[in-house]
Amino acid sequence: MYGVGGEGGFNAPSTTSGGRRRNLGDEEDDEEEEGGEGRVLEAWERAYADDRSWETLQEDESGLLHPIDTKTLVHAQYRRRLLLRSAAAAAARIQKGLIRYLYIVIDLSRAASEMDYRPSRMAVVAKHAEAFIREFFDQNPLSHVGLVTIKDGISHRLTDIGGSPESQIKALMGKLECSGDSSLQNALELVHGYLDQVPSYGHKEVLILYSALNTCDPGDIMETIEKCKKSKIRCSVIGLAAEIFICKHLCEETGGSYMVALDESHFKELLLEHAPPPPAIAEYAAANLIKMGFPQRGAEDLISICSCHKKIKSGAEGYICPRCKVNVCELPTECRTCGLTLVSSPHLARSYHHLFPVAPFDEVSSVPNRIRRGVQNCFGCQQNLFNPDGQTSLHVRCPKCNQHFCLDCDIYIHESLHNCPGCESQRGFSS
Repeated sequence: MYGVGGEGGFNAPSTTSGGRRRNLGDEEDDEEEEGGEGRVLEAWERAYADDRSWETLQEDESGLLHPIDTKTLVHAQYRRRLLLRSAAAAAARIQKGLIRYLYIVIDLSRAASEMDYRPSRMAVVAKHAEAFIREFFDQNPLSHVGLVTIKDGISHRLTDIGGSPESQIKALMGKLECSGDSSLQNALELVHGYLDQVPSYGHKEVLILYSALNTCDPGDIMETIEKCKKSKIRCSVIGLAAEIFICKHLCEETGGSYMVALDESHFKELLLEHAPPPPAIAEYAAANLIKMGFPQRGAEDLISICSCHKKIKSGAEGYICPRCKVNVCELPTECRTCGLTLVSSPHLARSYHHLFPVAPFDEVSSVPNRIRRGVQNCFGCQQNLFNPDGQTSLHVRCPKCNQHFCLDCDIYIHESLHNCPGCESQRGFSS
């Protein structure tokens, strides 16, 4: 068993309500509410279970409390992620894996029911895992995701690896129960067996959302880690409790990353960092030509059985494989009859931007109204960039076309549009 700092488990002292004394006359005032696993909530937990109002305030230089400017805070976090990615890409010419096969391993042991995250670790992980799956498919339309859970010392494959975010989310939300111990080795053995069958052009990844402080394994986990390393499986871990030696060792050996979340917002930030495709490991980055098919919608009067669910559907409800002419429900996918990878042209276009991303915009400092020149509105949404007090609000400028954008347009351009409107308009005029 591996725990904090290496060997051995970690057992925190538990509190019970058996020793509490209550006055019979104060039963109504001291009525206790019970949490998960029969634990009695403290008074401060009951008062702030749903409204942590102190987290929405900040103190200024004069000592006064003001609401936090969440818009600026979100933009600062986004800028930090963007600059880190840009610095890594500028350091060397990096090949990225655009066709990813990712298994998300979610720890549902009893540690996931702890309430240091509100309302529990399990609820926080499920909420942000749903957002991550949607973001992952938005940024990686040619990739596939599968879900694995750990509880009672056993790992379960919740879903087959596939390209549909809705089916993955539906399966996850229907299996949120915590019990037993966590076994990291069993989870790695399970995903290794499935990822070992992935085609050579696919980039194999495992993302583990780990709540426990130990792992109860049936064998030598070091041998399992070595198997994952030989199979070129990149393993990353996000911890919700404390740093664990075996998780750090796993990530170092397989080329992944290991981080421990400080709070819910930090956990969300760490999780979204895994949405863009990571740099391919140098010795594994081999060029491959992949044969793909571009299916079309079937005729409305065509009735066929889809190869995915074995159900009768009309041609308008699916796509026709150009090689074997069978009906498939969604794209991208792999034809179960002939094995041809089926995609649409927008999927390829959306994957292309990872190879040539939009350069980070430069932040523009405040300029007094009396010396402002030229630009007064955001080039994207035409919002006024000046505040009523005569100072410019925080905004950014494209280093290539020198057009100014507000913070919302900055995020939209880099996260969704992937093209600078100013640069594109200049290109249109020049042509």
